[in-house]
Amino acid sequence: MYLPPHFAEERPEALHHLIAHNPLGALVVMGPDGLDANHIPFELNAETGPNGTLHAHVARANPVWQQMCNGDPVLVIFRAEDGYISPNWYPSKHETHRQVPTWNYRVVHVHGHIQIRDDEKYVRGLVGRLTREHERRTGDAKPWTMADSDPAYITSMIQSIVGVEITITRLAAKCKLSQNKEARDRQGAVDALHAHRNHALAEAIATTLEPR
Repeated sequence: MYLPPHFAEERPEALHHLIAHNPLGALVVMGPDGLDANHIPFELNAETGPNGTLHAHVARANPVWQQMCNGDPVLVIFRAEDGYISPNWYPSKHETHRQVPTWNYRVVHVHGHIQIRDDEKYVRGLVGRLTREHERRTGDAKPWTMADSDPAYITSMIQSIVGVEITITRLAAKCKLSQNKEARDRQGAVDALHAHRNHALAEAIATTLEPR
């Protein structure tokens, strides 16, 4: 990933926060037929290993888990908010007419080594944790739990998936939020994005105007 220094984010807590709040990752592997990508939700455990560990599951019918060997290198890409930035939103454009369009975004690339976890205890625990976390985020008064379903049915569903565990070896994050622009131009982008209801990207850019 091309990563100019002014767009680099190296704070571990910021990277972990982005992954935890944008858990749908693109798992990229080199299979027998070349590059392959699968989009699956991940659980991040930031406390295990020097850089953390990712946990997820895939359908047993998905050949990816049989095409990988334990220890193979993989890449997982997590993406947060993104959006088009018009030159018209920069006050300096109207003075110098020396601005061009761009696209702002935040992404984290996670490099690591995969381990296939085809055991029911691991998968059941993972599904339980993922369910509890994402049911909590719905804000529903009565969140769904695995106990709401027939135990035999849940067991059959658990047996139809396979776990994967990724030991993280390196993280690289790119937060392209107009840091190479003047503060007034970034503020102009923030205001315009709010007006266009892309509040998440507006708030991300606004953080570049705050002292760290």
